[in-house]
Amino acid sequence: MLLNDRTAIVYGAGGSIGGAVARAFAEAGARVHLVGRTRATLEAVAADIKGAEVAVVDALDETAVEEHLAGVGDVDISFNLVTRGDVQGAPLLDMPVEDFLRPVVNGTRAGFITARAAARRMAGRGSGVILTLNSGSAHGSPMMGGTGPADAALDTLVRNLAIELGPRGVRAVGIWAAGVPETLTREKLAAVNPDLDEVAVQGIVDHLAGMRLTRRNPTLAEIAATAVFLASDHAGGITGTFVNATGGMVSA
Repeated sequence: MLLNDRTAIVYGAGGSIGGAVARAFAEAGARVHLVGRTRATLEAVAADIKGAEVAVVDALDETAVEEHLAGVGDVDISFNLVTRGDVQGAPLLDMPVEDFLRPVVNGTRAGFITARAAARRMAGRGSGVILTLNSGSAHGSPMMGGTGPADAALDTLVRNLAIELGPRGVRAVGIWAAGVPETLTREKLAAVNPDLDEVAVQGIVDHLAGMRLTRRNPTLAEIAATAVFLASDHAGGITGTFVNATGGMVSA
C-alpha cells in the first residue's frame, strides 16, 4: 500500500474533506491521528478507521499542538484542513475588517503552527510530507472576502517551507480544491453565507461545474485520492507547489 507504516496527522479531521482524507490515508496503510476541536465529529470519523487515534486540539494553540505531537512521536505526514472562519457572499466594500482578516490570520497561524511542529520532527529524521489545502482563490475570488488573501498566504507558506526543508528531506505541497459538491450542503454554507436556501445551493453547484474545463465537479473521493498520492513516495518529485484539483476552474 502507498502509505504502509506511515504515521499521518490530519488537522480538521472531523470535516467532510478531513474525514475523507483520513479514511483514504488509513485505506492506504497509514496509522491515522484525527485532530480537531469537536470530539463528536472526530469520533464519527474514527468509527470507520481501525486503530485511529482521536485528539481534541486547537490548531491555533501552539502549546497544545506541540504537546500533542510530543505524545505521538515520529510523524511522516501532516495535513492541515482546519476551518478558518471565512465569510463570503458580501462585497469587500461592505465587509467588516474582522470578517475580512479572520481567515487570513487563522489560516496562516494554524498552517504555520502545525507545519512547523511536524517539520521539526521530520527534518531530524530526514523525511516527511507537509500537506495543506485551499481553494486556489489567490488567483481571483470576488465576493469571497478574505478567502483569496488567506489562500495566497498559504500558497506562499508552502513554497517557502519547501525551499527551506527540501535539503533536509521534507516536502511541502498543497491541493487546490474548490466547490466539492459533498461539502456544499445548506448547513455548511450557512456558516459563510446564511442567506442561501436549497435552490440557491444547487444553483451554486451547477454554476461551479460550468466554470470548470471538465464541466464536472471533482468528487470528495478524487480529492482524497490526490492527497494519498501526494503523501506517497510516488510524488517524491513534487514539492513547493499546489496540485490543481479544481477541474481547471483556476489556473496559475
